Amino acid sequence: MRSLSAALALLVPVQAGLRFPCSTLTIQRLDPVVQPGSNPSAHVHHIVGGNAFNSSMTGDVGARASCTTCQMSEDFSNYWTAVLYFKHPTNGSYHRVPVIPVQPLLANSNGAQGGITVYYTQFDLSKDNLKQQSIKTFPPGFRMTVGSPTSSSKPHVGLRYQCLQGNNRGAEMADFPTKACSGGIFTTHHFPPCWDGKNLDSPDHQSHMYNTIKSDGFTNAPACPSTHPVRVPQVTYETVWDTTKFNSMWTSGTPNPFVWSFEGTSGYGTHADYMFGWKGDALERAMNKSECFYDGCGSITKQAMATANQCTVPDMVREETEGWLKVLPGMSA
Repeated sequence: MRSLSAALALLVPVQAGLRFPCSTLTIQRLDPVVQPGSNPSAHVHHIVGGNAFNSSMTGDVGARASCTTCQMSEDFSNYWTAVLYFKHPTNGSYHRVPVIPVQPLLANSNGAQGGITVYYTQFDLSKDNLKQQSIKTFPPGFRMTVGSPTSSSKPHVGLRYQCLQGNNRGAEMADFPTKACSGGIFTTHHFPPCWDGKNLDSPDHQSHMYNTIKSDGFTNAPACPSTHPVRVPQVTYETVWDTTKFNSMWTSGTPNPFVWSFEGTSGYGTHADYMFGWKGDALERAMNKSECFYDGCGSITKQAMATANQCTVPDMVREETEGWLKVLPGMSA
């Protein structure tokens, strides 16, 4: 896959969708989608977005939040993934891998702290196709997940790793890189584009959605089936894990030493959660704009990342997730 900066250079002036950074909100063992009400949840998550985030979240999340770590000031959604840890090859201890902003940062994005870059696309990165394909945005209370920590088989397209070497992202892979990456490990989570139009959630948090995506990258998803006929924005997360400080401890030729916060024997368990929380019709306004990339042609107010970084939530779990740990939080010794 060519680098994003090279791809973007080919997109002017016809562009479509949203792309914006969200700084880290908190890193805690909470999961209000899969384990609502549980404090703590099974494993540690890296969370961005609105400050309504809690162990239990129902109804209109956007109406309860007062700030967001996202650049789009009307986006009080929450976005999260598992956390990456380095497992020491000698003594078996664990150290959390820090997150750094995805490059290139867009205009007025300087100052983002860690976090995730979020996309909402209507068709692909170069066009929206709104005249042939309408997009319905999510209603309050909507949530979904993609991937599973219990997966032992190759994940579907859109759940990928890339080994950063300088400005080159490298090939998209279904599992962790097999060698040290000089620029860190880049992870991508593409969510399904088709909704049943009825259920805000489902028992497995995925059955109300349907994935028609057939290839990696930001490509148009094929038509939605009759069981899930509603085309929604294609939501994508990008995260850069700064693994560089651990490269000297990874002996060449030895197995990958990085693990997700649920442990696991491979990267196949990569997964992500989404909880919709845009204010009013803000997302709908942006998705209805034709050929406007990043900011919905001014339909959404951006905030300075210095302001976004001031948004916080309390430590609700009160456990150590940093430094060298004998066991992963929530895992048995």
